Amino acid sequence: MRAGIRAVLFDLDGTLIDSAPDLAGAANDLRALHGLPPLPYADLRSMVGSGARGMVGVAFGVAPGEPRFEGLRDSFLARYEARMLQETAVFAALQPVLTTLASVGLAWGIVTNKARRFAEPVVAGLKLAPATLVCGDTTPHAKPHPAPLLEAARQLGLPPATCVYVGDDHRDILAGRAAGMPALAAAWGYLGRGETIEAWGADAVLSDANALLHWLELP
Repeated sequence: MRAGIRAVLFDLDGTLIDSAPDLAGAANDLRALHGLPPLPYADLRSMVGSGARGMVGVAFGVAPGEPRFEGLRDSFLARYEARMLQETAVFAALQPVLTTLASVGLAWGIVTNKARRFAEPVVAGLKLAPATLVCGDTTPHAKPHPAPLLEAARQLGLPPATCVYVGDDHRDILAGRAAGMPALAAAWGYLGRGETIEAWGADAVLSDANALLHWLELP
């Protein structure tokens, strides 16, 4: 086991769970309501990490501050809430990783920008049992601010430097760095449309779930 690491914190969407089918489905449901054809899944998947802002942006070309944004965002969230466990699942390769962490006594938790009203039902519905769940509205600031990660460490009773954060967005790496935690980039995730994952400044880029076990020096 890697010296000094006592807990693994995961981002939720795109890192621990594959929620893109339901988020993309909600976006296309809303497009249909407005008489628009569905967008290809691949176009929507890459923006899942940006939440409702990103989904409304790619589905309707509308950004925060524009007159239509709030109405479209609220309609999108209502449609997502109605179907958020329809196709969403834990990434299959992550299940054995969670089992291994438990077997060696490493705590694991979730730190997400997803609001609690969505995150808690999804985590419960997928039968996940994190030692801590910090949501986008748990602290006054969301990632890339370090506050959510520092709150997770506080809840676990651990110094931040003993926790490692795994995420699939540049914001995750920025938050981990700012919190004083090793920050690992999950290449299997949604990744967004900005800089390449290699440019994020992560402590390591994980090609797959087994790479996380390798980094942790676990069998």
